[in-house]
Amino acid sequence: MGVPHDRWGEAVIAFVTLKPGTSATEDELIAHCRERLGGFETPKAVRILDRLPMTATGKVQKHELRAAHSETFAGSVV
Repeated sequence: MGVPHDRWGEAVIAFVTLKPGTSATEDELIAHCRERLGGFETPKAVRILDRLPMTATGKVQKHELRAAHSETFAGSVV
């Protein structure tokens, strides 16, 4: 999902929920993406969440994620 970035206008951030009994770090997930995706597609940050905000019909509420994490790259130039 794109969130505001001072230099690029928008940067990719991934929101992840892990299966029970598994573990991963932000760096591991970014490295995994870097091996399989183009540079502009690779997330600049990963947030591991217990659960994603969902609507009653089971869709992810992207506006809630974007609002909660819109300051992630504030003041960032890299």
